[in-house]
Amino acid sequence: MKSKIAIAALLLSPLSGQYALAEDEAEVEEKSALTVSAELGFLYKTGNTKSGDIKVGINLKHEKDQWLNMLAFNALAKKLETEDENGKDVYESTDNKWDILGQSNYSLEEGGKNYLYGSAFYQQNKFNSFAYQTSASLGWGRHWIDNETSSFFADIGPGVKYDVIRAEPATATTIATEEYSETAAILQVQALYTNKINDFVEFKQYFVAKQAVESDKNSYYRSETSLTTKLIDSLQFKFSFLVEHDTEVETGFENTNTETSVTLVYSF
Repeated sequence: MKSKIAIAALLLSPLSGQYALAEDEAEVEEKSALTVSAELGFLYKTGNTKSGDIKVGINLKHEKDQWLNMLAFNALAKKLETEDENGKDVYESTDNKWDILGQSNYSLEEGGKNYLYGSAFYQQNKFNSFAYQTSASLGWGRHWIDNETSSFFADIGPGVKYDVIRAEPATATTIATEEYSETAAILQVQALYTNKINDFVEFKQYFVAKQAVESDKNSYYRSETSLTTKLIDSLQFKFSFLVEHDTEVETGFENTNTETSVTLVYSF
C-alpha cells in the first residue's frame, strides 16, 4: 500500500510542479499589469538669492484584457526669499500648481489598434489667470505605431471644458474683478510618441489640444518633451520641457508658460 502511494506521489509530482509554475507565472502577470512610477526634483539656492523649488509626480498604469487605465499627478512649488515692509526676510511663493489627468482606453478588438477613450483633467494654479481649469472628453483613438522601440498613439473626440477665472483686486491702472466661470464645448486632440533610443535612453513627446468650438472661448494647448536616462534598473534621470498656452487670459497674465525640470524617477 505504501509503495502504491509513493508511486502515485512520484507520478503526480511533475504535474504539481507545473501547476505551481503556472500559478507563479499568473501571479507575475497579474503584478505586471500595474506599473507605478514616482518622480522627485528639488532645488535649494543660497547666497545672493535664496529660493526653494520642489517638483513631484506620480504615474499609474494598469492593463487588463482590453482595458488600459492611466492616472498622472504632478505638483510644483517654488518659494523665493524677499523682504517684508519691516525689512524682515520672508519666503514668498512664486509658483504653486498641481494637476491630475485620468484616462481609460478600451480596445475595440483584442490585440487591435483601435480604441475608445474617456479622459478627465483638472488643474489648479495660484499664479495664472484661472483659479482652476477642468475638462472631460470621449472619443476614438488608434495605436499607429507599436513595436519594440517605438510607439505612437493619438485620439480625438468632443468634450467640455469648465474654467473658473480668478478674481483680481483693483490696482492703480485696473479695476477689481469678481471670480466667474466659463463653460465651453471643445474638440480634444491628443498624441503621445515614445522612442527607445537604446537600452538606457528613452524619448517622449506628448501633445494635447483642447480647441474651443466658439472663437471667443478659451482654448488650451499643452506640450511636454522629455528625455529619460536609466541609472539603475528602477532609478532614472529625467529632463523635461513643458509648454502650456491659453488663448484667452485676463489682463496682466501671459498666454504662454514654460517649465524646465530635472527629476529622479523611481519605477516599481
